[in-house]
Amino acid sequence: MATDAARITGKVQGRDIVLAGPLSKDEIRDTVWWWPDPGSKTAGEKESEAHEYDHSHKDVIATLGGYYEVPDSSRTSEAEELVDLVYTELHFEA
Repeated sequence: MATDAARITGKVQGRDIVLAGPLSKDEIRDTVWWWPDPGSKTAGEKESEAHEYDHSHKDVIATLGGYYEVPDSSRTSEAEELVDLVYTELHFEA
């Protein structure tokens, strides 16, 4: 019997996020933190970007274990823990 791929959803910076396994950790990170990181852009690139992080949104990923808030940067230890958790749930084999 075929099983459906694991799916994790969320609402991040006003955008609905769907993560369907299997995904690599980099693919997860790129999907969840889709807005540009201001530290990695030049001044000209920052001016031309359409979206920067907006703290007025509540960013949440819903997994089997519950709801997890998404940090504003993918470079924090909390972000790494969230990526690891999502990766584990997407690659769970019964």
